[in-house]
Amino acid sequence: MITIAGLREDFPLTLLAGESAAGHPIRWVHISEHEDPAPWLSGGELVLTTGYKLDTEDKQRRFVESLAGQNAAGLGFGTGFDHDEVPPAMIETAGELDFPLFQVPYSVPFIAISEKASVGLINDQFKILERGSKVQGQLELQLIEGAGLKTIVTSIADSVSGRVFVFDRAGRVVTGSGEPEFEVEVVGAELKKRSEQRRRIPYETDALREGSLAVPIPGSEGDQTAGWLVVVADRREPLGQFETLMARLSSTVVGLGMMRMRAVRETERRLAGGLLADAIHGKGDPADVARRLRSFGLGSTIAVLVFDADAPDLAEASLEGCLEKRSIAAMIATTEDASGKPLVCAVVDASDAEPVELATELHGEIGADQAKCRAAASRPSPDHALRRAFHEARCALEASSMGSDPRPVGSYSDLGAFTLLLSVQDDEALRQFSGAVLGGIEAGDDPQAEELMRSLEAFIECNGNWERAAKRLYCHRHTLRHRITKIEEMTGRDFHRATDRIECWLALQARQMID
Repeated sequence: MITIAGLREDFPLTLLAGESAAGHPIRWVHISEHEDPAPWLSGGELVLTTGYKLDTEDKQRRFVESLAGQNAAGLGFGTGFDHDEVPPAMIETAGELDFPLFQVPYSVPFIAISEKASVGLINDQFKILERGSKVQGQLELQLIEGAGLKTIVTSIADSVSGRVFVFDRAGRVVTGSGEPEFEVEVVGAELKKRSEQRRRIPYETDALREGSLAVPIPGSEGDQTAGWLVVVADRREPLGQFETLMARLSSTVVGLGMMRMRAVRETERRLAGGLLADAIHGKGDPADVARRLRSFGLGSTIAVLVFDADAPDLAEASLEGCLEKRSIAAMIATTEDASGKPLVCAVVDASDAEPVELATELHGEIGADQAKCRAAASRPSPDHALRRAFHEARCALEASSMGSDPRPVGSYSDLGAFTLLLSVQDDEALRQFSGAVLGGIEAGDDPQAEELMRSLEAFIECNGNWERAAKRLYCHRHTLRHRITKIEEMTGRDFHRATDRIECWLALQARQMID
């Protein structure tokens, strides 16, 4: 680090004022004979002048005040040219401002000071690059050895003697090395906005205190960022060159870590989706399903939470973060009900959590980002009963939406008639019951069979209200009347009778449980 105090060891310079600030680093050396060079400075420069235009006390005072106001590192005044000694007005002003001012004798050329400082600055830059390269190599080695993103971020924080946080492109905190001392929501909103605008430049914001920097994390999708790396120094002053360099260098390593983390999670989700699908459709031995659940950290007692959201991908990501924050082991996957509607499903460890309470908490957090979100939970069940637990949660979701006052979170206590169906674990028995009631619709090989099934379900769930059912199906009520009449003819039922409606509704639910 080049300082005025250091230059005095190599040259016969006389320090006249600002001794307490003489140890501040010099960023560059600038020679100027302008009356006010401050507008062309950016801070940290050592200014050298002979002062040949500073022929009045007012000019001399303004010269020193201007440099001090621009945070220059100091002023070297060359004597033996227009001034035999440093003007007293400049010494007095520099003393008042505690601004470093020293005399450069005629025997010491400015070029010698400039060259000495330049060589020192180049050496400092090389040392910073060398140190940064070494730390980056250590981070890359951690990544290769399989260290998690949290470990890598902690290493970065140690190298810069501060704290480091990783935000995704949506402005959410992915991980961090400590507790943030800034407004996470405000910073997150700004980072999300910059990601959407594809502004890939480091920046400082009023929401981040002095001594902090947000650096874009490179992504794999063209010019879109994968997120942001926020570095906050422990000391409340601007980041140094090394800290700034490390923020830029380590952003690439963090980007690779995030990419690997996404790949791992995508693999886990595929495995989770496959396992859930096998369980729902009765494939595989229940004991094998229980064994596969163990790989997701689940215990012997599980519960299933289902979420019907308008943005399933966002809900799935939010659900993952919420459960991770609570340190609850879970297997998360998105599946579909019989109508093709996506349902976000979380199989959670229920040994220490009450499923309905947990579903209510998660619904409150996930629903904040959704225009529509409903949830339901099964009761705690043995791990080999995953299939039953899923259908219990799905049926609870459906049951809680019926009636004139649907509730946002359903539970197994809402099951009602579904309990009868859930008690029948024999797929063949359910298939025979469903076929006996609805077989006439499918047996006719009608290309509109599925549309007729959806129409029947909507009609029954809307309690025979033609307007509401037609609105749900996006068709005219006369079209719906025609379909229901056709279904009555195919099934031999009369939907004016409550018993026929109940029987068809149960058959529809049995059909969903075996699809």
